[in-house]
Amino acid sequence: MSSAAPLRDPYLVKSVVHCSKVLGAFSSPGEALPLREISRRCGLPKTMAFRLLYTLEKCSMVSKVGDNLYTCCVTPFKHRKFRIGYAAQGTEYHFSRVVSQSLAQAAQAEGVELISLDNRYSPQIAQRNADELVRERVDLAIEFQTDQTVAPIVAAKYAEAKIPFIAIEIPHPHAIFFGANNYHAGLIGGRYLGKWARQNWQSNVDEVILFELPRAGNLPRMRLTGMLTGLKESLASIEQCRVTYLDGDGCFSDSFDAMRRYLRSTRSRRILVGGVNDASVLGALRAFQETGRTEHCAIMGQNGSPEGRAELRQPGTRLVGSVAYFPERYGDSLIRLALDTLDRRPVPSAVFIKHQLITPETVNQLYPNDSPTEAAGVCRIV
Repeated sequence: MSSAAPLRDPYLVKSVVHCSKVLGAFSSPGEALPLREISRRCGLPKTMAFRLLYTLEKCSMVSKVGDNLYTCCVTPFKHRKFRIGYAAQGTEYHFSRVVSQSLAQAAQAEGVELISLDNRYSPQIAQRNADELVRERVDLAIEFQTDQTVAPIVAAKYAEAKIPFIAIEIPHPHAIFFGANNYHAGLIGGRYLGKWARQNWQSNVDEVILFELPRAGNLPRMRLTGMLTGLKESLASIEQCRVTYLDGDGCFSDSFDAMRRYLRSTRSRRILVGGVNDASVLGALRAFQETGRTEHCAIMGQNGSPEGRAELRQPGTRLVGSVAYFPERYGDSLIRLALDTLDRRPVPSAVFIKHQLITPETVNQLYPNDSPTEAAGVCRIV
């Protein structure tokens, strides 16, 4: 026997429901939104949203303030104050710290209660923090933890509690992914590094060394895959070169030790180096410098960290570039994504940030306000 279709509510006026969705798209007094954004926030087709806005404008409930901008003339609907849990990667690391700061600022601006914990780059602490956020009964969790092996465990905790969550940089089952377009970021860096070798070494390269972060899983490794592809696009001779992968665990000291050990065994004189982040390649650079082989390398970073930017400003540096991720911009996008999810608006399964190459020639243009103290210390970043 087939189950009967649910009965439609005979008293429900759909046009009023749709109008309430349009008015609910405005989150603050005076907020001006284009048609596309209103359509996205209320989950209605643009044509329908336009007709509803036209009608609401005739009723003096919406004003058109530009060719494609609208403001709400009535007090915006008050949403329940959401409680969002956030487990940071590790607040002692610059990238994570900047993400945390931008997230806190965005949450405050939107009137969101943010419950912040620190995973301290530890898979065990990440699991305990997930338990804590579940006990806090947060409406949504934002998870920033690096170890892929515990991602299913953390995800299962949220799933059992029916808490939606967003995973930063490292994919977790059932989570909305937010972060780097890893392959594309690697491609940007690899193309430029190959171009540098073509112009400065006349395409003569002996070896390519790539610093990986195995415990973070396959997605960050896509940066290295993209970098190698970009190198091959710019430099046909790379096909004949040895490619060596070293585990630097995403940090300066481990990468320094790995590079120093490896330099004892290789006789290569023109070495291109890439890595999953700036911390890895800066460790490698220091090893080349310590052994007096600085001129034997050309290096490409990822993240555009303060340490990387400081190195790019050094005269004659062999760090020829870094691909920026702009963690200071994460907060606004994350909170908007979280609110859209909680308001049941359509959201993509993955949101990728935009990347940009930084070189010694462009670093001051892209980051004119860097202070000398910002580059103190060495960070671990995904």
